[in-house]
Amino acid sequence: MNTLTKLVLGAMGALRPLPAHGDATKTIQLPPPELSGGASLLEALAKRRSSREYRNDPLPLALLSNLLWAANGVNRSDGGRTAPSALNAQEIDIVVALPQGAYRFDAASHALELVCAKDLRRVTGYQDFVDEAPLDLVYLADHARMKRVPVAQRLSFASVAAGAIAQNVYLFAASAGLVTVIRAWIDREAIAHALGIPHDQEVLLSQTVGFGKG
Repeated sequence: MNTLTKLVLGAMGALRPLPAHGDATKTIQLPPPELSGGASLLEALAKRRSSREYRNDPLPLALLSNLLWAANGVNRSDGGRTAPSALNAQEIDIVVALPQGAYRFDAASHALELVCAKDLRRVTGYQDFVDEAPLDLVYLADHARMKRVPVAQRLSFASVAAGAIAQNVYLFAASAGLVTVIRAWIDREAIAHALGIPHDQEVLLSQTVGFGKG
């Protein structure tokens, strides 16, 4: 679906996900992340960039596992994460939009839990490449977890946390031979409607990840 069509559908409140491709299992248990290998941090920083050209090849499960752990996985025994969160609110949920369904990443169990048994990819952005890329990440802020943060500051705190996660994804992608792009030009209402999120959750950003063309 091209950008103009999405804009028109979005203006009409009619941008909707597609039926799932394949069976959407309730839980996808990810293999343990590999904690070694890949490029060095400085090499990853040198390669870090945004890309808008993707092959539609799916990511192997082990690679998806490593990607999500790098994004915001548990990296120490006290439950701490790879990305910072003010007051340890852990207010950001990552939803992984795959052809077979949309899944929430549960960092504690290192698993994906089904949220929506539909192909949400085309709803996650106006650009045409999001429809065919293997996955799109959606970052949600759960304000109910931010009770210690003043209401007026919750959006800025959550946005900083989501930005840190997005940069982790950029660096992992550069290290692992993937490409990615963060996107704020999105139809937040359409995404929220498709996911059925409650009023105290908010769609912040989307991020496409996959194998690059060429």
